[in-house]
Amino acid sequence: MQVQINAVHFTADSKLEEYIQQRLEKLTTFYDKIQGAEVYLKLENEGGPVRDKVVEIKLTVPGAILFAKETDRTFEKAADDVAEDLRSQLVKYKDKIRAK
Repeated sequence: MQVQINAVHFTADSKLEEYIQQRLEKLTTFYDKIQGAEVYLKLENEGGPVRDKVVEIKLTVPGAILFAKETDRTFEKAADDVAEDLRSQLVKYKDKIRAK
């Protein structure tokens, strides 16, 4: 699976990128035909100091694009939440494909 990580207005360290890569690789256990993923890391600051981190992931599978977005205090927690959302979307998508 090809993973593209984009950090918006900052530079993500390699440990964070590796962590996100590992979380996305685990999704292949639920659906092995994942073609790629685009990850967007953003800092949410409403006029003040940066408080929350936003992780958006667009997952490309044959015939569909799955999307999830989560906000949390750390990128790792937000990435875990997004991966869990995508896991449930993948299971539903796989069941939908089998039903056809």
